[in-house]
Amino acid sequence: MQPFVNIFLGLFLLGPLGAVPLTDTGIYDSDFYDLLLGELSHPFDYDESKQSDQLETEIGTALPALVQESYSSAPLIEEPEEEASTPKLIDGSSAQGSGVLGPQTQDGLPTCLLCTCLGTTVYCDDHELIAVPPLPKRTTYFYSRYNRIRKINRNDFAHLNNLKRIDLTANFISEIHEDAFWRLPQLEELVLRDNRIRQLPELPPTLTFIDVSKNRLGRKGIPNEAFKDLQHLQHLYIADNNLDHIPLPLPESLQALHLQNNNIQEMHEDTFCKMKDLTYVRRALEDIRLDGNPINLSRTPYAYMCLPRLPVGNLI
Repeated sequence: MQPFVNIFLGLFLLGPLGAVPLTDTGIYDSDFYDLLLGELSHPFDYDESKQSDQLETEIGTALPALVQESYSSAPLIEEPEEEASTPKLIDGSSAQGSGVLGPQTQDGLPTCLLCTCLGTTVYCDDHELIAVPPLPKRTTYFYSRYNRIRKINRNDFAHLNNLKRIDLTANFISEIHEDAFWRLPQLEELVLRDNRIRQLPELPPTLTFIDVSKNRLGRKGIPNEAFKDLQHLQHLYIADNNLDHIPLPLPESLQALHLQNNNIQEMHEDTFCKMKDLTYVRRALEDIRLDGNPINLSRTPYAYMCLPRLPVGNLI
């Protein structure tokens, strides 16, 4: 009797447990497993190359739905176009009609590409130039040494109102237009050393430094009273020019006069001093070079009485 009771109690307790549903709600159709792979209506594609291509296109390009909605719903904001600014030259002036690197040269290149422009200074040294290149309007210092320039034209420096120094050392210049320099309102230093110049042009009164040494001025190359109105002139170098006289009158501001290696044979007692005024003293003129000339300075002792120093030259 006891065994039957135990069996009955076991069935009573296991009955509710059998009624508990399975956790996996998936429905498994046993008939599905009887089909062959080729008989499926949509067989699986296991082509690895296609899957890798699909992954490469999807990675980094697909956005979540929420992000896509936020991008699509955000209004497009049009940024205003920036106004095209006017190009400027190397010196800050407008480049209209001339390019951002300055006006065009005869070689078809902008001046500041052919030469070197630093601030308002233009360096064209040793470029085998045959003419003065067009310069930016604000050029202050211009150097064109060791080139092949033969002529200075009337308008080579026209409208360059800020130009203070011109250095054309060691070219082949033999001709300078009469008006090439005198219209420059701020020109202070003019260096034409080591050329073939036979005639000086008219010079502006603003000059403080002139170097025309090693040219071919000779007897007639310097006009009469060429330096008279240069009231700011301090340094005048005319060495190696085959001069036969000292160009007079010389401005009172002059501090240095170099006339060495010429053909000067005589000097007057009033060349530097005033013989009618024995109290006159010319303190500024301290550097006079007459060495290399066929002149005996001891023959005119009174010519130096007003000077702070004796000229350098032959005394016998």
